[in-house]
Amino acid sequence: MEQYRCKKFPKNQSFIVEVPGSKSMTNRGLLLGALTKEDVILKGVLFSDDALVFMEALKDMGVDLIIDRSHHQVTVGGFVSEAFVENQKPKDIYVGSAGTAARFLTALLGLKGISCSVTASEQMSKRPMKPLLKALEDLGVVFHFPEQEYAFPFEIVRRDPVPVTRVDLNIDESSQFLSALMLAAPLCPDGLQIHLTGTRDARSYVTITSRMMEAFGVKVKKVDDNTYEIPPGACYHREQAYAIEPDVSAACYFYGLAALTGGTCVVSYVKEDSMQGDMKFLRVLEQMGCTRCNDPEGIGMKGPKNGVLQGVSVNMKDFSDQAITLACMAPFCQGETKISGVGHIRKQESDRIHGIATELSGLGVKVTEEDDGVTITPGPVKPGRVRTYEDHRMAMGFAMLGSVEGDVIIEDPMCCKKTFADYFTVLENLYDSLVDKS
Repeated sequence: MEQYRCKKFPKNQSFIVEVPGSKSMTNRGLLLGALTKEDVILKGVLFSDDALVFMEALKDMGVDLIIDRSHHQVTVGGFVSEAFVENQKPKDIYVGSAGTAARFLTALLGLKGISCSVTASEQMSKRPMKPLLKALEDLGVVFHFPEQEYAFPFEIVRRDPVPVTRVDLNIDESSQFLSALMLAAPLCPDGLQIHLTGTRDARSYVTITSRMMEAFGVKVKKVDDNTYEIPPGACYHREQAYAIEPDVSAACYFYGLAALTGGTCVVSYVKEDSMQGDMKFLRVLEQMGCTRCNDPEGIGMKGPKNGVLQGVSVNMKDFSDQAITLACMAPFCQGETKISGVGHIRKQESDRIHGIATELSGLGVKVTEEDDGVTITPGPVKPGRVRTYEDHRMAMGFAMLGSVEGDVIIEDPMCCKKTFADYFTVLENLYDSLVDKS
């Protein structure tokens, strides 16, 4: 599908949708399973492009995987490093465009001291890696950069023994640097303290990482606001299956659609105790006039009683994946919407701040682009085409906008395969069912 023509959804409808498993939790679960001595069963796994790249890389590293896509399940057989190390010719490990695979696997391979080449897509090669690679160098990892320093492709040469148990790390460009070091830290037998030196703490993503590590038997200690400690002798173990939560990031597009159309959306299996940071977006929807409702099926969200959403001013640094979602709702609100604290999303799959400003402007919406966010003035949305910049969140967010207005064409919609391959099928089936009901 080269393009998708959005259809205008009927108003005031109730619907239930089911979304895939969390990308963040799937990839963390895969890495934790690879570092666990026992076989680990992961349930509710997301089979997206990113996750599939991650799985292929693990297999290349000697990890046994039993994949059951029909039941959304993967059994991870543990990290078979000996077979990998004994190979006379180290394998290339390919991480594609997956930021989690790029950061998590680099930390694992580096701290394990496995000599190999690590390559990535052109898109991933432009994304930040230097702070993580510098921290790994401080821990004795030796890299060779054949093209550009501190960027893909690179070779992990070896890990030298160094008497270091504390590293400085700046995560202003990506919280995945911290999660990568935390997850791989049990490979440091003397323990590891990670001290953050920048201005971003990305607390919600750190919470996912630390809670999942604890579920696998390793407790992370927060020494102070900027320092995390993994104790000496930490070792992962897990005897029971681990259930991946539904992806709240994906759920938010449907909550947003209900808010914009005055309807009610329930997303199956999303619960109040979810550890995912994008649960904060539900509070933003409530600030805009929506009502949260708990259903036996999952959390529901109902559009405002008077049908009018209020513009908001929100610092989204800790749930920035929803910046595009909120931006695509902003034209339909009463009053300006200001999104701030998201300067780091300029260096994600695309320059998301510039993408928001450019594509909303192309649809006739007034947008002021700032260094760390945007301010959007409500107004009519014109028919038009939306470029997605190979960015799954641009495709899904602007499709939500188009489902309110119609006459919007999404270019390259299948870039959504990165996290939600069936998104447009779910959207199309939902439209058909609501039209039949109305």
